[in-house]
Amino acid sequence: MPPAITRPAVRDDRDRRVHDAVHSLLAEQGMRLSMDAVAARAGCSKQTLYARYGNKQNLLKRVMREHFELTTAPLDRDDGDIRECLVAFAEQHLDQLNRPDVVQTCRLIDAESHQFPDEARQIYHDGVARLQHRLAQWLQQAIDRGQLRHDDPHFMAELLLAMIVGLDFERQRFHTPHRTAAQARRAWAEFSADSFLRAFAPGALAPAASPNSNRKRSFSR
Repeated sequence: MPPAITRPAVRDDRDRRVHDAVHSLLAEQGMRLSMDAVAARAGCSKQTLYARYGNKQNLLKRVMREHFELTTAPLDRDDGDIRECLVAFAEQHLDQLNRPDVVQTCRLIDAESHQFPDEARQIYHDGVARLQHRLAQWLQQAIDRGQLRHDDPHFMAELLLAMIVGLDFERQRFHTPHRTAAQARRAWAEFSADSFLRAFAPGALAPAASPNSNRKRSFSR
């Protein structure tokens, strides 16, 4: 007789089916996806979906949180080897961005953001802005340990994310071959991490600020 399935296992399986449904529907329909479509794709009732997630916004937040946790997992396993941690983070970030469903979802959201500005801003806040903030926290810890020079960690995080992504979004947007192979992503992850570490090595001189620049935090966090 097979062992009884516990409630957590059932719950995890249902969440997995729902999250998989959201990923595939976002790639097919963008922000037009509905709770009806998610329920049908996941094989559950709409009532169950609303009871568990509340509404579409909360469901999307849960899915974005899962994506965020996968991407930032290397930062949570920090063992003091800053280079290896950064390379692992960069590689994981590139792996997530190169998933076919993520590529297609980004294209659709980019095309539809003017029609759904509130939803687009929320996705940005729950995804990109949250990722920048988490990375800035990790960089601040490295600064405090003396592994990086003192500078603004949010600026550093934004620069590092831009270095990791490179031109991949532009290549994807124009259907041009990009780093789809794991070996190519690993090589770029190492190059971007090493370049960042050289730029912010302890004792490295920070570039002089322009007289017209105001580094008193003109960015949004």
